[in-house]
Amino acid sequence: MTNYKYNDGGRSKYFKGKAGDCAARAMAIALDIDYKQAYDELAKANAKGRGGNKSARNGIFKEDFDAVLKSHGWLWVSAPKFDGRKARYNDMPEGRVIVRMARHFAAVINGELNDSWDSSHKMVYGYWIKAA
Repeated sequence: MTNYKYNDGGRSKYFKGKAGDCAARAMAIALDIDYKQAYDELAKANAKGRGGNKSARNGIFKEDFDAVLKSHGWLWVSAPKFDGRKARYNDMPEGRVIVRMARHFAAVINGELNDSWDSSHKMVYGYWIKAA
């Protein structure tokens, strides 16, 4: 059974419609900050980084997202390895993490996937976690 909770990270307070802003949503949820703060930080990093875009609406490169999360004291961890299967959101450690999936980022809080859609079927490449 999927442990999924609808959560847009506060996006609906600022924007309508759909967008490819999963990094901003995941960051707002996992770091427990305002969506607009997350969006603005990522847009700034995107403009300086590989994307060259002055927006976080249509995605961000992992390297640019990683730099922003590192500035908040978060660390990248490769996904755990399992015999015969890939890592999923429910394999993540307790607490707040941001998972990287194929073309998607999502927040996981104590084993519960928090996202604006159910991405639980996607494999996890790795995750960011707050440094101890």
